[in-house]
Amino acid sequence: MDRRQFLISSATGAAALAAASVPVSCSSGTSKKSGAVPLRISFQEGIAPREELNAKLDYMESLGVVGFEPGGRGLAQRVNEIEQALRGRNISVSAICAGFDGFILSSDPAVKAEFDASFKDILAAAGQLGSTGVIMVPAFNGQEPCLPHTQATRDYLCEQLHELGEYALKCGTSVILEPLNRRECFFMRLVSDAAAICRDSQSEGIRCMGDFWHMQEETSDYAAFISAGDCLRHVHIAGRGDRKMPGETPDVDNYVDGFRALKEMNYKYFVSFECGSEGDREQTVPAAVELMRSQWERA
Repeated sequence: MDRRQFLISSATGAAALAAASVPVSCSSGTSKKSGAVPLRISFQEGIAPREELNAKLDYMESLGVVGFEPGGRGLAQRVNEIEQALRGRNISVSAICAGFDGFILSSDPAVKAEFDASFKDILAAAGQLGSTGVIMVPAFNGQEPCLPHTQATRDYLCEQLHELGEYALKCGTSVILEPLNRRECFFMRLVSDAAAICRDSQSEGIRCMGDFWHMQEETSDYAAFISAGDCLRHVHIAGRGDRKMPGETPDVDNYVDGFRALKEMNYKYFVSFECGSEGDREQTVPAAVELMRSQWERA
């Protein structure tokens, strides 16, 4: 399917969706009751300027950060460590960031088998930790051998995701699809693309996310999040100019439009830092947290 056909198909599908009743599980309606929606900030493991896990969590608590996003690599062996470190804290595990082997759209059966086994292991550990879900990109640019970008591949992906989503539900968690920008992936580049795949997978265990850095290809942060509706389970944030700490590129680090959508949607999950920093993290991290809170209030 070429781009013109895809756009025609998408427009037709959107019209049909508007005419039909949207499934409750992926409704895109908003409540407009945004005043009391809390901002739940999460840090990936490398964000806090500390080395040891408990020291990181102490630092996060001092800033009022309530979510912790660990990597998925070796997660099964860390479940007890993380559970012990979080005990008695007002911090919970948000999403799990990747960490699996292989990829779901590989045309090599051995690579696909690596993905299946390693991803399910991470899902099981994520469920033990009460995580929102495990983040997954179907295929990055350069990952080979890969199935072609066709309708048949999309259909196959939805079939595979249905099975994986049902397994995630049994584990008490979800699979979170992450759309990227065109420099990093070819398959899924808009939040609405990811949300459509969630719906077509027909499993409550398949959900999606938005990333303010990758969302530079969106025409509207607000519309991108609204398009996901109840499929939205996680958000990543970074400086929009160079993927550094929010606020380090002040001319473009504006998240108000997207935050307004999240508040109108009564979004109850996490907004998690995924970024580097050019400055001293002792200064840039607290400043970024304050920037997020001030813009959330403005939204």
